[in-house]
Amino acid sequence: MVRTLFRTSAALTLIAALGTAPAFADPMGIFGAAVSGANTAIKNAEKSTPVAQVPPVTQQPVGGAAPVGLPAGFTYTLDFSTAYPFGNVGTKGKKWLQGGMDAVVGYGFNPTTRLVANYYELQHYPVGFNSGQVGLFLPPGFPQTPGVNPSCVDLSGKSSATCTGINPQIDVTTKDKFALFMFEKLFNVGKIGSHTVPIVITPTYVSRWSQVAASNGSGDVVPFVDLNGIPHTNINTRTAQVYSLAVTLPFLKTPKMFGTFTVAPSWLVHTAGLNQQNHAQLYQILYLEYTPTNTMKIFVEPESSRDYLPADTYAQHLNAYFLGVSQQVGKVGFVQVVLNSGSPSNYSPYGVKQLNCLQLPCSQNTLPTVGGLKATQVQLQFGIGSPSVIQF
Repeated sequence: MVRTLFRTSAALTLIAALGTAPAFADPMGIFGAAVSGANTAIKNAEKSTPVAQVPPVTQQPVGGAAPVGLPAGFTYTLDFSTAYPFGNVGTKGKKWLQGGMDAVVGYGFNPTTRLVANYYELQHYPVGFNSGQVGLFLPPGFPQTPGVNPSCVDLSGKSSATCTGINPQIDVTTKDKFALFMFEKLFNVGKIGSHTVPIVITPTYVSRWSQVAASNGSGDVVPFVDLNGIPHTNINTRTAQVYSLAVTLPFLKTPKMFGTFTVAPSWLVHTAGLNQQNHAQLYQILYLEYTPTNTMKIFVEPESSRDYLPADTYAQHLNAYFLGVSQQVGKVGFVQVVLNSGSPSNYSPYGVKQLNCLQLPCSQNTLPTVGGLKATQVQLQFGIGSPSVIQF
C-alpha cells in the first residue's frame, strides 16, 4: 500500500514542490541595475587617472577634460539572453534555458540627476528540482520500508533506495520578470587630497512576478505546506513589490581597477501570503572591476542580500556572487557572460523537508514542505547599449 501511495502521489507532490521551490532559490537581491548606474556615475565623477570602461550610448567617456557624473540625455540598453544550469539538475536540465530580454531606458537631466526605467527577464532551474532526485523525508506516520521510503521517487512513480537511474518527467523552468524604476542622484561629499569622494543615492521601486512551468498555467500559484504544517493552495509564491534606498560609495580606483560598496535598506510595499514582518532588510553588494583593455571589463560581485517573497515567513538571507566578462562589439554592441550562484543561509536543509498527505487519497492531497535551495547558472547576453547585471 505504501509503495502504491508513493507511486500515485509522486507526480502531484513533486510538481507542487517544483513550483514552490524557486521561491527559495533566488541567488541575489534586487539592486544590480542600481549598482550599475551608480558605478558609472562614480567612475565619471572621480578626478584621477582615466579608467577604461564600456560607456553607455551617448555617455561622455571617462577621463575627459572636466569630470562628469551620470550620463546626460537619453541612454538605453537592449539585450537578449539565455542561461545554462549547473549542479544536480538531471538530463532535462542539461540544455540551455528559455531565453529572456532586458531593456533599460534612462534620461539624465544633468550629470547629477537621472531617471531610469528597467525591465528584466531571468530564467533558471533550482538545483535538484527538475531531475526527480529529490530527497524525501517522511512524516512519522509513514512506515520506513527500505527501497520504498525513505528513498528517491521519480515523477513516473518508480523508486530507488540509492537515487540512481531516475529520469526527469516534467519541465520546471521558472521565468522571473522585474520592473524597476529608479531616481539616481550623485553627490560629492568631500575630497581626499586631490580626489573627490562621490556617492550615489538611488531610491528604487521594484515589482516582480513569475511564471512557473509546473503551475499548469497558474503563473506562480502552486500548493505547498509551510514550516508549521499548514497547507496553502492560492498564494502567488513569487510576486512582490519592494521599496529601497541604495547608497553606493567608492573604495578603490586605479587606471585598471575600480571598486564600490553598496548598502540598500529595503522593505515590502505590502505584506502578502505568509509574510509576518516588514522592517527594513539590508542588502550589501561589493563590486570589483578590472579593465584589461578599453573594450573589455571583468567583474566580480559578492553579495549578502535579503529576499522576502509571499512563501517566506521571514526574509531569506542569501549569500551569492556574480562573476562576469563584458566585451564591447563595435560602437554600441556588447557580449557579456556571467556566472552566478547563491543559496540561503537561514533556510535548511536544502530540498524537500517533508511530504504531507493531508487526507486520502494521497494522489490528490499530498503537498511538500520545502527548505532552502541553491541555484547556479551561466548567462550569455547579446545586446546594444551598456551591459548591466541584475542581482536576482
